[in-house]
Amino acid sequence: MPPGGAFCHAAAMDFESLSAMREAALDYFVRSRAIQRRRERMEQADADEAHGWRAIAELGWPGMLAPESAGGLALELDGAAEILRAAGEHVAPEPLLAVAGLSALLLARLGTPGANALLAELVTGRSLPALAWQESAGDLSAVPLACGCEPRPGHIGGVLLQGEKLMVLPGAGASGWLVSARGDDDAVLLWVPRGTEGVTEALVPLVDGGQASNLRFEQVALPPEAVLAEGPAAQDALRHALAAGQILQSAELLGAGQAMLAQTLAYLRTRSQFGKPIGSFQALQHRCVDMFIHLEVAQATLNEVLAVAGQGLTVDRLEAEASRVNARCTAAALQASRTSVQLHGAIGYTQECDLSLFYKRVLCLSAWLGNVSAHQRRHAVLAGDAEATTGAATWKGEFPRTADWSTMPEAEFRRMVHAFLQQRYPQQLRYLSHRARWSEMREWYLTLSAQGWIAPAWPQAHGGMGLPADKLIAWIEELEQYGVARAPDQGIVMIGPLLIQHGTTEQQQRFLPRILSGEHVWCQGYSEPNAGSDLAGLRTEALPARDAQGDHFVVNGQKIWTTLAQDANHIFMLVRTDKEARKQEGISFLLCDLRTPGITIRPIRTLAGEPEFCEVFFDNVRVPAENLVGKLHGGWTIAKALLGFERIFLGSPKQSQYALGQLARLAQARRLFADPVFAQRFAALRLDVLDLSAAYTGFANIVRAGKPLPASVSLLKIWASETYHRIGALLVEAGDEQGAVAGDQVLDGQTFNVLAPLIGSTAAMIYGGTNEIQRNILARQVLDLPA
Repeated sequence: MPPGGAFCHAAAMDFESLSAMREAALDYFVRSRAIQRRRERMEQADADEAHGWRAIAELGWPGMLAPESAGGLALELDGAAEILRAAGEHVAPEPLLAVAGLSALLLARLGTPGANALLAELVTGRSLPALAWQESAGDLSAVPLACGCEPRPGHIGGVLLQGEKLMVLPGAGASGWLVSARGDDDAVLLWVPRGTEGVTEALVPLVDGGQASNLRFEQVALPPEAVLAEGPAAQDALRHALAAGQILQSAELLGAGQAMLAQTLAYLRTRSQFGKPIGSFQALQHRCVDMFIHLEVAQATLNEVLAVAGQGLTVDRLEAEASRVNARCTAAALQASRTSVQLHGAIGYTQECDLSLFYKRVLCLSAWLGNVSAHQRRHAVLAGDAEATTGAATWKGEFPRTADWSTMPEAEFRRMVHAFLQQRYPQQLRYLSHRARWSEMREWYLTLSAQGWIAPAWPQAHGGMGLPADKLIAWIEELEQYGVARAPDQGIVMIGPLLIQHGTTEQQQRFLPRILSGEHVWCQGYSEPNAGSDLAGLRTEALPARDAQGDHFVVNGQKIWTTLAQDANHIFMLVRTDKEARKQEGISFLLCDLRTPGITIRPIRTLAGEPEFCEVFFDNVRVPAENLVGKLHGGWTIAKALLGFERIFLGSPKQSQYALGQLARLAQARRLFADPVFAQRFAALRLDVLDLSAAYTGFANIVRAGKPLPASVSLLKIWASETYHRIGALLVEAGDEQGAVAGDQVLDGQTFNVLAPLIGSTAAMIYGGTNEIQRNILARQVLDLPA
């Protein structure tokens, strides 16, 4: 491949281009024996490192982020991230992140003559400048404090440098150092070539076989041309470079984690014990699934952060996003490394197993440029500052029924939704602790219907808002933050979208408008007393019949765990129409009016004491044949599609956002944020919810494109419900004695129930298919582990 080759793209790249770049990078690392070279570096002190960097230079990768004017490839972060992710998958030993990432980003950002000259040398591979910025362990601040410089007597423009820097990579391979220092009034960036008098370097061996340097500068005399930049421009450039570098580091960590998962899956499929592959053991399958879930959420977070990073963010926002994605990818990679070693058993604990190389590389990366806790804390501070400066402007104008929502700025959209809630939502229904009944929510449902906002995710052609994924997330967040209760909405979130995709034109015309208007209130009839997780084992029977009124089905049987059936007037259900066929092949999907004679509904009280679930009994119930959705005996296909809608709905961030809002209310009232332990736990949960939104957005885009949801949507339900449960558990703990109080309480003049999220999340991990069943689905259908 010629220099630059397939990587010469000057703007953010589309999916196909990014995929091509990733494949080309993977191909290079395979051909160049990157894993073997990492092992040689670990085992041989005199391993040839220069050869690998020369090959990297031939590809143009040292300048992947440098502008074309400097001979670089002018990639955006998303393109560079694919190279770093591929490097992580092969534990590449070259200092791509340190040099082609941090140093190149800083020099390109500066753009001064001195910086441009250094950048040109870096791009050709002739120079490996190292960024020396850190002064104390664990410090993420880019502000130099102890390391300072002052005018050099007798040399106009020259300076004397005094101080220390820690953890400077790539160690002995560096040609010199880009040093941040404190000047008289502001930051100064200096170039200190290797060999400069007064510089003492102590090499520190790293666990991954690399080196770092601790530097001491004792009255180092530097000429005027060593001053690359000073003042706010220097500080801004350093902060941008570090934040962008932390995003690229996240990509490398993600790649390493994904490689470890792949190695572990391969091992579990081939290693046998007790006469069968160990990958068939459910305990090991579920451990792999948890690795997969963490890595998939990390991938979604990285994708989202890379997308927003290309939009010209402020440096504060860029640092917040960098900390968000770095915390997520680091945690996922660490979890993958520890689990992989455990599942490999004794061989995973040996140096000869390649897994050891990945394990040590992840340890090294997770400690450099900030660990998980440090990034969680920084994100909490920066995100809090951002919230304090947004939302002050009020909405002025009408509330449009329809609009091109994709073109409306998100901040403006949020102000509009918030103003609408303030003006129209009943105050007495804010922060309800129980599942709202139709009698409570009917007027609000009709208000949204009249506004044209009752179905935010439906296409506009079918009467919905047609919100793009980012606005849908904003919609959910605004409603949850305001404490809007969930109305009975099975028609909106389940049967409506199903009919849009699988219903006939006549069914769409008959049912969709009545869902939107609130005339039809729906419930779901899936589970039966002996057919819960094993849904295909259902027994409710529907026999075809014909009389003077036409073709119909006669339904007999029972459904259970039917949410708010007592408030509904219609039910969609799975019924058995062929008892002789295989379980999945003899099922059909019917729509039924609950006011039909022969139907009995009996409420069931939940753990919270609420009559939320019901049993529904069918005794010779007549259902018109035109209420069959899809083909006769083809209901299992429809059911799987609906389960996909259910899992993406159950995987939405709504419940977790609501619970997090309740936790924040309690914390503010009790001043719990002053407790560093609580603040750390809250920061971690906040990122769990934020990154759930990123994963949700990806699946929501699949639905919007009209494509079938993949089996991997099960990860969304698991992550959402278990995040919800963690928040609920901390809420009860933070409530102290209130955690034992039954019923609603009052906090800041609004209803508050400490126990509701914990109890609600307990149910969330069961309904819609238990989380254990979802893990089984992921293990078999996504990870391809043996039965």
